Amino acid sequence: MFGQIDHIGVAVEDLDDALDLYRDALGMRQQHRERLESQGVEAALVGVGDGHVELLEPLSPESNVGRFLARRGPGLHHVAYRTADIESAIGAVRAAGLDMIDEQPRGGVQGSRVAFVHPRATGGVLTELVEPAH
Repeated sequence: MFGQIDHIGVAVEDLDDALDLYRDALGMRQQHRERLESQGVEAALVGVGDGHVELLEPLSPESNVGRFLARRGPGLHHVAYRTADIESAIGAVRAAGLDMIDEQPRGGVQGSRVAFVHPRATGGVLTELVEPAH
C-alpha cells in the first residue's frame, strides 16, 4: 500500500524563520515553496535523504494548522506515506476499519494528490497518503 515515507510535516509559526533553521543552520536543501489556499497553509519542502520535511505556516488562525499551533505549539504535525495509487490506498485504509478525514483525494504540494487518515485511527498521529504528480 505504501512505498516509503514521503515527508514529515512540521507546523511552524513563521516559515522564513523555519527555513533559516532547516535550510541554513541544518543544511537541508530547499526544494519547493507554495501557497496552498485550499489547505490554508504556505508550505516549503526541504530535502533530507530520499525524503522531505514539509514546513507548514498557517494562512490564518482558523486553518487546520493554525488551530494545531494554538493547541499544541510548533512541532510534528503529520507523517506522509507515498503511494502509487491513492484511491487503492484509501480503499485499503477504509477496509482496515480506519477513519479517513478525506474520502476523496485533494490537491497537495507540487500537484500531488493527498488524503488524510484521522489521527484517532492511527495512535494519535495524523497520517497523510500522498500520490506524487507524474
